[in-house]
Amino acid sequence: MLGLADILNAIGKRTLLMGVLNVTPDSFSDGGLFFDSEAAIEQGLRMAEEGADLIDIGGESSRPGAEPLSADEEMRRVIPVIESLAKQIPTPISIDTYKANVAREAVAKGAQIINDISALTFDPEMLPLAAKLNVPVCLMHMRGTPKTMQDDLIYNNVVAEVKEFLSTRIDSCLQAGIKKEHIWIDPGIGFGKDLEQNLELLRNLPELKSLGYPVLVGPSRKGFIGKLLGGLPPEERLEGTEAVVAYSISKGVDIIRVHDIIATKRVITITDALVRGISQQIDSLQ
Repeated sequence: MLGLADILNAIGKRTLLMGVLNVTPDSFSDGGLFFDSEAAIEQGLRMAEEGADLIDIGGESSRPGAEPLSADEEMRRVIPVIESLAKQIPTPISIDTYKANVAREAVAKGAQIINDISALTFDPEMLPLAAKLNVPVCLMHMRGTPKTMQDDLIYNNVVAEVKEFLSTRIDSCLQAGIKKEHIWIDPGIGFGKDLEQNLELLRNLPELKSLGYPVLVGPSRKGFIGKLLGGLPPEERLEGTEAVVAYSISKGVDIIRVHDIIATKRVITITDALVRGISQQIDSLQ
């Protein structure tokens, strides 16, 4: 298991694996499975043991149509989990939140990365806080909020518009004092995009890579995969997810965010051998 410095040094050398840990009752795929703190802690430990390089912990569902959650309730869900895991494993923890108060407390209790679906825009305190905390941030593209994001799916050019948004947010981060090496970007697959727009973004990931920052993609069990497979539910989208994982790595993606660690670790290992020329066995990558 690697610490944050090791992870940052590994970016660009091999594909990093981020595990999704939803401490929620209503996430689209695994909502309720790890809503209990003890179950969530056990799952986090399991992910680290299975080979996750990072663990992304979220307490508010961002599924389409989701209602917003209070900061107090979000902290009640995630802080005990973060605090416990940070004491037990060196695997870096990412806090999946757009609220400054939640991010501040999460980092105080052991989180080392802020993953914000709003690219630090929903909460005006988040950008200066991230700069002050001096932690890596992941900036994701999304239109509207999770509740409204599927209401407006009209783009003139989805790739160009997502790239321009992320470029603008990168500039804002740099101006606020966030280090260049602490900025990651995420096209927001499944967030305010339809099937064809998701596919177009995936086909054009090198356009986002041209911005010069690590790219994270989170395809895990997403709706567009279910549609392509004839309407399969989230729990039956593993093979489709792994196809997107392998394709994304071939297009230069640096970080993959998924629910299924063991299967994805294997896919990353083989795809990195093909694409990056890395032929170490799985055990040597952990």
